[in-house]
Amino acid sequence: MERYRLKDLVMYFLKLGAWGFGGPVALVGYMYRDLVEDKGWLTDEEYKEGLALAQLAPGPLAAQLGIYIGFVHYRLIGATLAGLAFVLPSFIMVVLLGMAYQLYGGLAWMQAVFYGVGAAVIGIIGMSAYKLTVKSISKFKLSAMKSKWLLWLFYSVGIAITVITQKEEILLFLSCGILYMLIKAPPQWIKKPTIVPAEILLSVGFWNYNGKTLQEIGWFFLKAGAFVFGSGLAIVPFLHGGVVKEFGWLNEKQFVDAVAVAMITPGPVVITVGFIGYLVAGFPGAAVAAIATFLPCYLFTTALAPSFKKIAKNNSIKAFVEGITASVIGALVGSVIIIGLRSIIDIPTALIGIVTVLALIYVKKLQEPYIIGIAAIIGALIKVL
Repeated sequence: MERYRLKDLVMYFLKLGAWGFGGPVALVGYMYRDLVEDKGWLTDEEYKEGLALAQLAPGPLAAQLGIYIGFVHYRLIGATLAGLAFVLPSFIMVVLLGMAYQLYGGLAWMQAVFYGVGAAVIGIIGMSAYKLTVKSISKFKLSAMKSKWLLWLFYSVGIAITVITQKEEILLFLSCGILYMLIKAPPQWIKKPTIVPAEILLSVGFWNYNGKTLQEIGWFFLKAGAFVFGSGLAIVPFLHGGVVKEFGWLNEKQFVDAVAVAMITPGPVVITVGFIGYLVAGFPGAAVAAIATFLPCYLFTTALAPSFKKIAKNNSIKAFVEGITASVIGALVGSVIIIGLRSIIDIPTALIGIVTVLALIYVKKLQEPYIIGIAAIIGALIKVL
């Protein structure tokens, strides 16, 4: 295996964070191609162990894998620097976009651009929800659905409760995980009870915040980061329920715009939290939101990495994660329904959403930022004409 320096790894993740478009699946694919196949910095086994950990523990998939890769040969310092390098470029971008949005968000041309973008975002999230459903639960075949009927039940309940309550239900996710674990793979301590182990900056609101709001942002995004499994888009129902419904920090249009910003910037999709935090409480809000969201995945990864081979074989943990994942993906579908009803407001936006889904299905190499760009142009033309 080829030797590499910590500096080389940090530079790689800086570049990936600055140019890596395509969402979590694409990003983890780039890491395999670059670090295993091309550079030979990791063995195939090391990469697969990292990917398995990223799927089992809460946190955005690509960011977790990057942290694990940093940990493999450079332990805690490597994990810390790799994670920061991966997230920093896109964080800077969303803060700059937040500043621009504060300046120009109320102008007609900006509204015209996001008219088309919002509809395209619904199509993108809807397609992602479908892919996550097939990957994490089962294909839409009767035999497969029968064998995974309990996960499909959790999935359906997640959709229904999200649509009805219009907010995230963390207790639902935990309950689904625990129930599935008890049914499919009850842990040994249940079978044999033992003790359980215990100026321009002023105009764009750069420093506008208050202490109470920062505390609320920190706690809310910490919870969101601790319950995201697999894809960054799984965080959408959490964010929608809290940011729009519970706290009222953003309205529906602003929330869809925030998701769009995540689509047009490289790096992890979850970095949209920085944009949301900026709109709510300026740069301090952006920093607190980003740190709180990524902190759980950093702590989980660095804590579990040394003993992960043993943890990965634990059927009870696997079952717990499967149960949570099914209900979380159901909540994502519920959020798509809620947001879609507010973003698809007429025939043109409906057509943009449908064409977006068809493009993602039939044009294999078409990436989300290009779709967002085309939708922005179409939206502007429709409003102008």
